[in-house]
Amino acid sequence: MGLFRQKNSPNIWMSFTINKRQYKRSTGSTDKKVAEKIYEALKAKIALNQWHPEMEQKQEFTFKELADKFEVFAKGRVTNYKKSIGCTLSKQIDKFGNILLSDFNSHLIETYQTSLIDAGYSVATINRYMFVIKRLFSKAHEWEMISDHTLKQIRKVKNLKGANKRLRYLSKEECITLITECDNHLKPIVITALNTGMRKSEILSLEREKHLDMRHGFILLDKTKNKERREIPINPTLRDTLQRIPQRLDSPYVFYDPATGKPYGDVKKSFKSSLRRAGIKDFHFHDLRHTFASHLVMAGVDLTTVSRLLGHKSLTMTLRYAHLAPSHITEAVNKLTDILGQKDTVLEAKNQSNYPNFSIVEANSLTAVSKTA
Repeated sequence: MGLFRQKNSPNIWMSFTINKRQYKRSTGSTDKKVAEKIYEALKAKIALNQWHPEMEQKQEFTFKELADKFEVFAKGRVTNYKKSIGCTLSKQIDKFGNILLSDFNSHLIETYQTSLIDAGYSVATINRYMFVIKRLFSKAHEWEMISDHTLKQIRKVKNLKGANKRLRYLSKEECITLITECDNHLKPIVITALNTGMRKSEILSLEREKHLDMRHGFILLDKTKNKERREIPINPTLRDTLQRIPQRLDSPYVFYDPATGKPYGDVKKSFKSSLRRAGIKDFHFHDLRHTFASHLVMAGVDLTTVSRLLGHKSLTMTLRYAHLAPSHITEAVNKLTDILGQKDTVLEAKNQSNYPNFSIVEANSLTAVSKTA
C-alpha cells in the first residue's frame, strides 16, 4: 500500500490491497498533501469495511467521446493530422462510435482486424488502423478514461507480419518521360520531388520567404513528419526550376493555384493523368521519393547521407535501399584482397561481374526538360 507516480499521469496514485487483491486508483490530485489525506481517508474506510471497489461509480466514455477529445489534443501536436490519423479515425468512429471504452477487449479489436483482412486491405493499411486505435487508447489511459486492464487488452493485439515492402522507382528515362508529360503547373512540383525526395505535403506547403534560402542553396523544413528540422541542398536543376516559377505578391507559396493564390490541396488527378500519358503503371507520387533515394544509392551515395536527406529518424528505414548498391558490397569484400594476397584473382573475378552499371538521373537532363515547360 502506498502513494506513487503513474507514468504519463499528472495525478498522484494510490495502491492498496483488499482480500489479497491489489488495486490502483488515482487520487485525482497533483498535490502530495491532498493526495495523502485522500489516501488516509480511503484506508480508514477500508479498515472499517465501509468501502470496496464495487462501490465505485466511474464515469463511462464512448469511443466517439474519446475520439473527439483526441482530435482537440492533436491540433498543433500531430503533423498533418487529417491525413495521418483523421481519415482513419473517422471510419473507426462509424464502426465503434457508441461502444463504451470499458467494453473494448482484444477479441473485439481482433475481429475488426479480421474484417479488414476479409475486405482486402493491405497489411500496411491494416497495421496503420491498429496503430490509430492503440494510440487513442494509450491517451485514454493517460487521461484516466480507461483501466489498466482495458489498455492491456488493446495492447495484446499484434500487428500483422509481412508488411508491404513496396519499393517502386523510375529509371532515368522514365523520369524524363514523366516530366515531359506533366501539365505546366505539375512539372516543377515533380522536378522538386525528384531532386529533393521531399514528401508531397512538404512540397505543396513550401513558402518562399520561410523555406527557401536561394542565396546559400538550401530548402529549410521546420515542420517535418518526425518533427526534426531538415535542410535539403538545392542542386542546379532545382534552382533553375524554382527561379522560373512566377512569384505572386499576394501569395507566399512556391506552388500555388493561379486562380486563388492558395497552395494546391492535392495534385492526384493531374499526376495520374501524366502517368497515363507517360505509360507508367503502378506508381504513386510518394514513389518519387523512392526514386530520389534509389538513384542516389545507385550512384554511390552512402546510406547515412541518404537517410539525412530523406529525414529518416533511424537508418533502419533507409536500409530498404541497400540492395541497390551491389557494387559497393563487392568492393567491401574485395578489400580482403590486400590482406589475403589474392588481388589478381579477385580483380579477374570482378571484371567478369554481371552487375548492372546504374547511374543517377542527370541534373542536366532534367534541367533541359524543365526548360520546355
